[in-house]
Amino acid sequence: METVVIDAAGATVGRVASVAAKQSLLGKQVAVVNCTQALVAGRTRMVIAEYKQAVLRGGNALNGPNWIKRSPERLMKRTIRGMLSYKMGRGEAAFDRIKCYNQIPAEFKTVKAQVLTRPIMTQTISLADLAKEL
Repeated sequence: METVVIDAAGATVGRVASVAAKQSLLGKQVAVVNCTQALVAGRTRMVIAEYKQAVLRGGNALNGPNWIKRSPERLMKRTIRGMLSYKMGRGEAAFDRIKCYNQIPAEFKTVKAQVLTRPIMTQTISLADLAKEL
């Protein structure tokens, strides 16, 4: 099975997540590396407030707690999950094919990674800084 390596350094989280979700739905293994350096676009205070609200919201009484993990690679994986129908068979299988890493693992150092960086004209916060604030 083909493995697609996506370098998230300097790229917007949503753009990386949409590409990863699409490639996974096409049946490819997806590895997202350098998640700590991925950027969330928006004013820093607003981004932190939105993520804190999601963390504090939790779950409901019927489904149990729905805790959001606070590490950069888990925040990236949860963003990707939002772009998949992860409760259905096809989406669940696609979600299982995605792996996120904070650095580049030794097995992917020789593989050419797909770079998704573009000029960003707004304020940004990295996932590492966001994880520290949560």
